[in-house]
Amino acid sequence: MRVSIQGRFASIAAAVFTAAAVTVASPALANEDYGKPGGPVKLVVGYQPYYAQAWSAVAMRGKEMWKKYLPPGSQVEFQIGLQGAVIVNQMLAGKQYIGYMGDMPAIVATTKQDVADVRIVANIGLGKDHCNIFLTRTDAPQFKDSKEALKWLDGKQVAVPKGSCTDRFAQTVFRSQNIKPAAYLNQNIEVITSNFKAGKLDAAVVWEPTASKLVAEGLARRVASGGTVDEIDGAFMTMRNDLIQARPDIVKAWLQAELDAQMFAADPKNADELAKMAVAQTTGFSERVLWRAFYGKAGPTEGPVEIRNSMEYTLTPAAMELINRATAFLFSIKSINVEKLRPEAVMPQFTQDILKERGLKAPIAQVKAMPDPK
Repeated sequence: MRVSIQGRFASIAAAVFTAAAVTVASPALANEDYGKPGGPVKLVVGYQPYYAQAWSAVAMRGKEMWKKYLPPGSQVEFQIGLQGAVIVNQMLAGKQYIGYMGDMPAIVATTKQDVADVRIVANIGLGKDHCNIFLTRTDAPQFKDSKEALKWLDGKQVAVPKGSCTDRFAQTVFRSQNIKPAAYLNQNIEVITSNFKAGKLDAAVVWEPTASKLVAEGLARRVASGGTVDEIDGAFMTMRNDLIQARPDIVKAWLQAELDAQMFAADPKNADELAKMAVAQTTGFSERVLWRAFYGKAGPTEGPVEIRNSMEYTLTPAAMELINRATAFLFSIKSINVEKLRPEAVMPQFTQDILKERGLKAPIAQVKAMPDPK
């Protein structure tokens, strides 16, 4: 297996997890060489180990689960994207064929069919506290619960990377809870980190594993999540449609391996092994932080949830509801020019067929929150 890591990881905090960062590439050449049906294939896969909800790809790469299903002689190159927009741009340019990413960039990718036709083919996780996490400065009051913490945000300075899943979550919470920040700032994770260090920021909304890292380093406190207000977040797998049309056998094979990867990640017996794989595929994160980002149970005043990640696998009604709401949000902030996705942008049939063949139903597994190991 050839493994390539894109970019330099001097600071993961520099990553901006925004859909708005997608730039339209020149039209990609159609009909990539995917080989003959039944024969070996060379795949390039983009994924985000710096977004914990997409960690089935960490297991897929670390355990080489694809080897069980792809034709003998197949090769897979995994390329790390520090942000979803990077993977989208590579897919649009015909340089990556499969992508693991958050909901916002996945949606954006499907709207650029004038450049390349990209489809959402699977859900790789739904939760309430992977993207949806409120952090405050460490000297904020000791709140009796998360609802009180949210009220405290009224009149404060709150930062998010605009156009991201955190932006959607924050704006939804502000509307539903009647919160009016004194300033709503567009800052990437590097700036948010620096401003927490300097005491220049009251609060921010960030995703895992960065949220757990900032807490572990004593730079911020977790005070609320999507669990506080019943708001979900999610991640999805995308594929180029020319791959889907040319090699449906490869699509099915990859998704068979993906099902195995999701079930592996959800099994608590594999928690330490997955965290070790995540350490090997990231820079600047400890094993303890990464373990907590995916499996950890938050405290009673931190917006705890019982289920960290629900492995829907196929595009269930809950996954579709998130896609529809996120699409409407992206349209409202002018990141995309459609209010609803074209019907063919979402293709659940492969995962549905696999579930039927295996006698399984969605969700196939759930990652239950666990207390930190001693």
